Amino acid sequence: MVLAAGRGERMRPLTDTSPKPLLTVRGQPLMQWPMQALARGGFTSQLVNTAWLGEQIPAHFGERVTWPGLLEVQIAYSHEGQDFGWALETAGGIVRALPQLAEVFWVVAGDVFAPDFVFTPEAVQRFVASRALAHLWLVPNPAHNTGGDFGLSDVGRVLNLPKGAVGRDLTFSTIALYKRAFFEGCGLPAGNPQGAALALAPLLRSAMDQGLVSGEVYTGAWTDVGTPERLAQLNA
Repeated sequence: MVLAAGRGERMRPLTDTSPKPLLTVRGQPLMQWPMQALARGGFTSQLVNTAWLGEQIPAHFGERVTWPGLLEVQIAYSHEGQDFGWALETAGGIVRALPQLAEVFWVVAGDVFAPDFVFTPEAVQRFVASRALAHLWLVPNPAHNTGGDFGLSDVGRVLNLPKGAVGRDLTFSTIALYKRAFFEGCGLPAGNPQGAALALAPLLRSAMDQGLVSGEVYTGAWTDVGTPERLAQLNA
């Protein structure tokens, strides 16, 4: 699943006329980078959620796309804006799309640039064999998030540390693997028929406290394209 429903307020005025994931980074739409990386790993069945100016995304990609050297990608859509008039936040959007997703699935934000990340079947197999319900890729804290999001134990458990705690030196990259069971206790039925908005972070923190979230550090290039300045730096 590629998350592409956000408004991108901090990117205005660029996002007044374009969804943030369609903004150009190094010659192609920002969200195309993770879509191609997924395809390169053999993950060619992809789902994109939309809301703000959401009609532009299927208009650009359609339901099937083939990039040079890659297998054809089949794209399904979850149109939150069209169905409800608003975006459902990260967890709400995932639960909305859950009936279209596999038992184990990748999630990546369409507005994060991580050109070196490699999506592998082996990572999925390791995750399936574990007791974890979510597996996160974390990055060293960037300048815009010096306080970090989480910590990581020596055995690869993601730690829900309080703000300011020693060891809270990692930031969630947005790249993750989930089992459907992770969302079963979120209080929303699969398909989210009422279109309830639900944040992901509280669900993750609760699961971390139960020891059900594993993780690892990704040290490749990574940018949360959250401001026009960061976008300009990538394209400089």
